[in-house]
Amino acid sequence: MAVNRGNARLIAENRKARRNYEVEETLEAGLELRGSEVKSLRTGKANIADAYATDEQGEIYLINAHIPEYSQAARDNHRPRRRRKLLLHKREINRLIGAIQREGMTVVPLKLYFNDRGIAKLLIGLAKGRKLHDKRQVEKKRAWERQKARLLREKG
Repeated sequence: MAVNRGNARLIAENRKARRNYEVEETLEAGLELRGSEVKSLRTGKANIADAYATDEQGEIYLINAHIPEYSQAARDNHRPRRRRKLLLHKREINRLIGAIQREGMTVVPLKLYFNDRGIAKLLIGLAKGRKLHDKRQVEKKRAWERQKARLLREKG
């Protein structure tokens, strides 16, 4: 599913995800956030590098994503690493739960951004973990592609 992100503003990106996992499919999901979390995201200081998504009682939750506390929200502040519900269609939830349980796949967050309407969205990927030798092969292939493109640019 291709996601159109015309003038989206990037908040956080999981750069290790494409190295550690073979991402087979991506989905755009909404997040159930509190007011102080949205204000904190607007400052652009979130971290999704250690985060993952899991199913609990027929819902998908984002675990271990760090959204720091908002300094001006005194008593109504949020916990930085609380579980956050992902807002998806029931069909998408069932497909993700099936892939997690049957095929042993993982749901990893790839990017956290504000879309062109100013709504916080999370790009998640349905992925399989890579072994160490697979990571090395992918790195060699990418290095060769970069070198090949460089050579073609110089020649042509």
